Parts: sequence; structure tokens; C-alpha cells
Amino acid sequence: GLIHEIAEPARLVETAKAMIRNGLKPVAPWDEKGFKLPGGQIYSPAGFNLWPPAIAILRRETYGNYPAAAAILKCVYEGLLVPFDTALRIEQRYFTEIMQTREAAAMIRSLFVSLQELNKGARRPTGVPETKFKKIGILGAGFMGAGIAYVTAKAGIPVVLLDRDLESAAKGKAHSDSLVSDQVKKGRAKPEDKDKLLSLITPTADYADLAGCDLVVEAVFEDSGVKKSATEQAEAVLKPSAIFASNTSTIPISSLAKNSARPKNFIGIHFFSPVDKMMLVEIILGKKTGDKALATAIDFVRAIKKTPIVVNDTRGFYVNRCVLRYMSEAYKMLIEGVPAPMIENAAKAAGMPVGPLALTDETAIDLAQKIMKQTIRDLGDKAVDPKQMALINIMVDDHGRFGRKNGKGFYDYPAKPAKKKLWPGLRDLYPQLAPEKVDYEELQQRLLVTIALEAARVMEEGIVTDPREADVGSILAFGFAPYTGGALSYIDGIGAKAFVKIARNLQKKYGAEFKAPKLLLDMAEKGESFYQRFDPYAKGETRKAA
Repeated sequence: GLIHEIAEPARLVETAKAMIRNGLKPVAPWDEKGFKLPGGQIYSPAGFNLWPPAIAILRRETYGNYPAAAAILKCVYEGLLVPFDTALRIEQRYFTEIMQTREAAAMIRSLFVSLQELNKGARRPTGVPETKFKKIGILGAGFMGAGIAYVTAKAGIPVVLLDRDLESAAKGKAHSDSLVSDQVKKGRAKPEDKDKLLSLITPTADYADLAGCDLVVEAVFEDSGVKKSATEQAEAVLKPSAIFASNTSTIPISSLAKNSARPKNFIGIHFFSPVDKMMLVEIILGKKTGDKALATAIDFVRAIKKTPIVVNDTRGFYVNRCVLRYMSEAYKMLIEGVPAPMIENAAKAAGMPVGPLALTDETAIDLAQKIMKQTIRDLGDKAVDPKQMALINIMVDDHGRFGRKNGKGFYDYPAKPAKKKLWPGLRDLYPQLAPEKVDYEELQQRLLVTIALEAARVMEEGIVTDPREADVGSILAFGFAPYTGGALSYIDGIGAKAFVKIARNLQKKYGAEFKAPKLLLDMAEKGESFYQRFDPYAKGETRKAA
């Protein structure tokens, strides 16, 4: 390796002498006589079996989006054809080249620097003492509530898991049993770890058991009336300093806070499913949310080893707004007659981990239908494209295709070990374009640009105020092309002026969804980037809370 041992400066010579005394060879292994390359030479039977599939796998996994991955393969391939010292020089040159790429700069900033800063509480209000959690309450023992209980107990924090009856609450605890048992089977946890974790979760149907909780997270059914009742019953037994958080994904936090006697202590903590695997948590500020509530929420998210981003209250918050744009653009493509496989493959080629149709199946098509209908009720008919509404109605009402949960959505889900495959009936819904008449690169562009534009609108509206959160959030929540550094870094990498030009071209072809917001137009005129316009390291407060 590059480093044999690490020593304090004062012990450097002593450590080096000890290494020599202990048998450190003055000759590198590859300079010794008789050294043979592990795996064989390039032009050998072993090499012929290795390299063709290795190159194909690289392309399959990265779609050419990650220069470093290709450079690593080139270093090894070319290095095996020359003497070792020459190979090291080849490696140095590739490394130098990769370090100067846009992808390296973007990924280092978002996935190393910004991620660490957010994990350390970069957005935490100053002057508020850190919360040491003695007990957390979870209202609702369904899939989300049970998942929140699991990650909380895993962090060593006692949990009260409350549901309408003890049987339902116990079922929620059983979810933790299942998850930790699986970890024990895989050797990632010990039996005693399982016993300790489960001992921290107390299932109950009695609100009185919430007394003494520092924080309560409400994860009941997504209904304003049900949430109102849960809030009032919980606050009746909570200490005045306790923080109440809602895990709602659709209802504005400021609206729910009206049910609270202490709106300053009311906040949103929005988890993503499955809770045990998704690393991002949105912290939603209501109009009256105070600094203590924000600090406590960030302390909690950090305690359970997840990444917090702070979002001001709005419909869909940040992540869901971007995800819905991603899905919506795919529906438009289907309606245009673009073959479904091209849509899904274009998304992956653009750097997305999951195609938009597969993602819709995971979240449920009938849920998409409910969201669209609620949007129409709240904002009027023009708020939803009637053609897209018709598509979703056809899938749900005419064909009973709800997504993965009932085994049929945009994909069919046969019994394992068979793999999912796109539903053949999609071809019959709309007249199909010939694949050769579809601009494949433009499909990729549309899917990324529509998300990036929504992220820009969110910044313009002050919903997200820190570009680090927009970038990290877009990658951790829905895997926005990590090689770009995130949704805003994608724009910065292209340049605001060039990006606006791309958006205008797409707007002419595909509609108002691609209209660049005034913020971007202003940035393009001034030659600004998001990290210049919204410098996260500038002095001053960026959050908007009471």
C-alpha cells in the first residue's frame, strides 16, 4: 500500500527503525526475483477471461458517467503491459487527470464535505443546549412508525410505541424483531444486541405512557382529523418542554401546528421509506416553529445516524416536489408514445438508480392517483395535467394496477426468483413511436433537467436556503445522478447561462414545466452559480423560523 504505518512526528524515526528490525524488506514484492502477477498477464487465458467482461460490467454499472471508474480499469490494464515503475507513472497521470474533472469536484463537495457538515449539525441553531434523549414517543405502529422505533432503539434510546390497541403496537415492535433477527443471521449483530434493542421498545395503547418523553414523533394515518386527535391526546400528558413532530408527507406543518397548544414546539420530521435504509430526513419548519424545536429535531436525526436537511413549509416539501416532477415527465413520455423500456433505460443512463416508472410502482400508483386528486381539490383542475390524470386512472381503475404492493403496476412482479419486467400492456395504451425516431440523449436530459428546475424553484421560493442541503438531499433521497454532485451542482456544472438555454429549448418542445424561474435567469445574466448566490459559508442566519 501507499502507507505501511502511521506515527506521531516525535516517534517517526523510532517507528521506522522498529519496522526495519521487524523484517521490513528493502525490496518491494514486485521487484523480487520470480515475482508473478496475481491473475496472470493481459494476453493469457486468464486475462482473456477477465478483461472483456470487466469492461462490459464497467459500462453496465456506470453508463460512462464516472471517469474515475474507467481510469482505475485503464490503470490496471495499461500497467500490466509495462514495467511496474512505468505503471506507477501511468497511475499518477490518470489520478492527476481525474482530480481535475468536474465529477470529482462535485462529488467531493457534496458527498464528502457537505455531507459531513450536515451530519455534524451545520444547520443547528447556535445557543441551544444539546438534547440528551431519555425517552422518545412514536405515535402509530404502522410501517413508518415501526421503522422509526427501530432506528431509535438501535441508537440506544428508549422508545414508547403507541397505537390504537396493544395488539397493533406489539405488531409494530415485531417489525424491529424481524429486522434485528435478520442482522443476527447475517452476522452483523449479536444475539445480546437483539435482546437489548427489543428491551428498549415499549408497545402501548395508553397515552399516559408518553409522560417524560423529550420528543414525540407522530406517524399515524395521513388524515388531518386523525393527526389532530393524536396531537391533542399526546400534548395532554407531555411536559411543556417536550417537542412534538409530525412525519406527514403531504399535509403542511403549519396547518397541523394549529392543533397544538405549543406551536413553537411543533415541527416536521419527514422520514423516507424504508426508514432503516434511507439515510435522509427532512426537518420541516412551520411558521411558528422555534429554535429549540429545530435544534432538538436535528439532535434526534443525528442521534439515529441519519442526515438532516432543513426545509421551510410548503406542499410536498423539497424531496417530494422533485420526485413528482421526475415521475410526471415519465408519464408525459409514455403519453407521447415513447416506449417504456427507453424511458427506464434513459433514466439509468442519465445516472438515476431507478427508472421513474419503477419508482412509481415502489411508492404505489394508487397513491399517485390520490395525490393528483387531492392536488386538484386544493389547487384546481389546472394544477394537474388531465392526460396524466387519465393515464393514472387507466392504470388504477381500469386495470387494477397499483404497483409492487399488488404485484402489478408499470411492471409485472412474478414470484421469486423470476425478475420484474415491464407490463406488455403499456404498448397498447398509446400509439408507439419507433425507437429510432426517439432522441435518446434528449430523454436523459429531460429527466435530469426537470428535477433540477424544480430544485431551483425551491431555492427561489426560500423553501430550501442552503445549496448543500438541496444537493445532498437530492442524492440521498432519490439518487439524483451522484456524479453531478446533486440537483443544483448539475446546473452549476453546466453553467446557469447554458442551462437556461437548454431549458428554453425543452420548453419550446415540451411545455411550461421547463420554464426557467426568474432566479436562474438572473443568475445566468450575472454569471453566478448557486454556491456563489447562496454561499453556505457566508455570515448570517439562513433559516426562516419563529
